[in-house]
Amino acid sequence: MLDAIRWDTDLIHRYDLAGPRYTSYPTAVQFTSQVGTFDLLHALRDSRKAVRPLSLYVHVPFCANICYYCACNKVITKDRGRAQAYLQRLEQEIQLVACHLDPHQQVQQLHFGGGTPTFLSHDELRQLMAQLRQHFNLLDDDSGDYGIEIDPREADWATMGLLRELGFNRVSIGVQDLDPEVQRAVNRLQSLEETRAVIDAARTLQFRSINIDLIYGLPKQTPEHFAHTVAEVISLQPDRLSVFNYAHLPERFLPQRRINSEDLPAPAVKLQMLQETIEQLTAAGYTYIGMDHFALPDDELAIAQEEGTLQRNFQGYTTHGHCDLIGLGVSAISQIGDLYCQNSSDLSHYQNALAGAQLATSRGLLCKADDRLRGAVIQQLICHFSLDFDSIEQAFTVDFRGYFAELWPQLEVMASDGLIELDAKGIRVLPAGRLLVRSVCMVFDAYLEQQNRQRFSRVI
Repeated sequence: MLDAIRWDTDLIHRYDLAGPRYTSYPTAVQFTSQVGTFDLLHALRDSRKAVRPLSLYVHVPFCANICYYCACNKVITKDRGRAQAYLQRLEQEIQLVACHLDPHQQVQQLHFGGGTPTFLSHDELRQLMAQLRQHFNLLDDDSGDYGIEIDPREADWATMGLLRELGFNRVSIGVQDLDPEVQRAVNRLQSLEETRAVIDAARTLQFRSINIDLIYGLPKQTPEHFAHTVAEVISLQPDRLSVFNYAHLPERFLPQRRINSEDLPAPAVKLQMLQETIEQLTAAGYTYIGMDHFALPDDELAIAQEEGTLQRNFQGYTTHGHCDLIGLGVSAISQIGDLYCQNSSDLSHYQNALAGAQLATSRGLLCKADDRLRGAVIQQLICHFSLDFDSIEQAFTVDFRGYFAELWPQLEVMASDGLIELDAKGIRVLPAGRLLVRSVCMVFDAYLEQQNRQRFSRVI
């Protein structure tokens, strides 16, 4: 779809605001400590009664080395022995959660994130998967969507073979940038050969899908050198690409304080890198899914978007938004029915809670009717670049124009600016507005005015 994006510099300058990524609505910023373990158990009971399919997310927080740009919840340690105590508590959590679910609830999606999941030894990975299979209904026929994040510096052919044997069929590989000077500036030295070796292994072992992560806006990056990285990555032919905008927030993420802000590319240079990346990926046949994501036309995400079934949750764009999402591990987030809840982000608190045979739920939110309505609007816009008023009116028994009367002037301005097409039937995000779809979604966010925008990355 060559018309999926049209680059409009003036529009970008006007609407490139800081705002949420909308992996949920309301966003995690709205979570409070008023939601706890009782709410989680109640939601699990409802999930069991409805026998809803499941998506499991397992967080492994450990990394052997620190990447200065990283904003993930992680523990930097060379001591591999620390994983065993964590796994012990994680297995307790698996048992405590699973006993409130029905054995017939299929786990259609599984994802290991981090940190670095392959920080775990082969025996520890076997042990963890055995616990998951014992307590949850994991699929054995390779039909599930079972993915894991890979750091090529922490994986070899033997590791990839083990992961395939354990049931994983998707991998997401962190690359970020191949330029050695940029890699030194962010403390992530990783050769193209290391990355290629992992991808070759994944292909040989018949992993179904390969995703590669890139970041633009890192220190020492130039458009010329980043274009070279993108060209090398295209030659590896991943099924999906995530091209993230680096958000420099050193006041929130301590490792980022090791980055010299003077080495960061200027905003205009970042825009040039993004524009050239989009041109390269489009020319190579990739479809723009939305936000930072690209996929080959035969990828499940591209097909789901074409068929109108694509969804978005804490896993990002997904074909499994119909599943109840169960988050396991420190800082992991669950989305079960109308409940969002998150485990403690502090490793000691998480482990101590489970040592006392208590779940580690620390905060969350129970969606109200208005949250559900606005969430459905945002979901349609961010996944399909369009919104059908009639479908919202039927689902929520409202008059759309009346319900959102105060927002209409903002939408009309966006329409006159060429961001969207607005009529009595709905909204269509135009090719020039697709890169800025978060800005359209923000119009419908009832919480945004109360929030500190500095908590969020810019749209571009």
